[in-house]
Amino acid sequence: MISISSLRFRRLALVISFAAPCALVGQRAGTPPQTTNPGVQTPSVPRQASKSATTARPETYPPELVKNGAALFGQNCGFCHGKDAGGGESGPDLTRSQLVSQDVKGDKIGDIVRNGRPDKGMPRFNLPEMDLAAMVAFIHDQKTKAESKKGGRKGVDVADLQTGNLEAGKQYFAANCASCHSPTGDLAGIASKFQGLRLEQRFLYPRDAAGTVTVTLPSGKQFKGKLAYKDEFVIGLKDSYGWYQSWPISSVKFTIDDPAEAHHTLLTKYSDDDVHNLMAYLQTLK
Repeated sequence: MISISSLRFRRLALVISFAAPCALVGQRAGTPPQTTNPGVQTPSVPRQASKSATTARPETYPPELVKNGAALFGQNCGFCHGKDAGGGESGPDLTRSQLVSQDVKGDKIGDIVRNGRPDKGMPRFNLPEMDLAAMVAFIHDQKTKAESKKGGRKGVDVADLQTGNLEAGKQYFAANCASCHSPTGDLAGIASKFQGLRLEQRFLYPRDAAGTVTVTLPSGKQFKGKLAYKDEFVIGLKDSYGWYQSWPISSVKFTIDDPAEAHHTLLTKYSDDDVHNLMAYLQTLK
């Protein structure tokens, strides 16, 4: 039996007491009234809850339904939310989602899946009802498993990244970032586009900041384009037409303009306070 905190017990007990019977996994039949003699029914009295009934338990689903849901979730949602629903490339941890906590037999998850969340980059999915039911079962099963584990959390809440000093973050930005970025220019509204860990990842590891390179051949002819490849032997670029070209580094001269270079440099200098303070400031740019 899965142990949960008394607070979660009270919340879950309320949910269970008002939850509709599950149409997807079957309805449990009621217990017939007790009788003392054949054909004679005892008076109706409030029935005492059995010992097992007094302990709230998370909703359980048939193992086969959960197994099918795991495969479907991995195919449709795993890239963003992780194959275990614990958070992935761009989607949040569903095992700690408030919406999932409030969901009853897919009444809220179903709406999100069918309609999507275009403002947050989530597409809509047109799935058969049984496939959707299986995915709902899997998500709730993963939530139950996550809550049963002791120790630290797997994910990061937005609140975890709101502990810095706003004024100190603003000063750090002015001293280290303002030469390339502007809160009213390229960063205007950044906190509305990215929240929490995704926002922090954007300034710690800016993966999509494309660098440019200028390659000069021995003849003096130059080629310019987006930096496409570089190692100790080869330098490559894509020109304005999208064509890829590369040369041995030993036979050419080149200069690289990498807008993320400053981020890479700062990454070796940040203190924990610097990161939290900078996050406190960036989260105000909405």
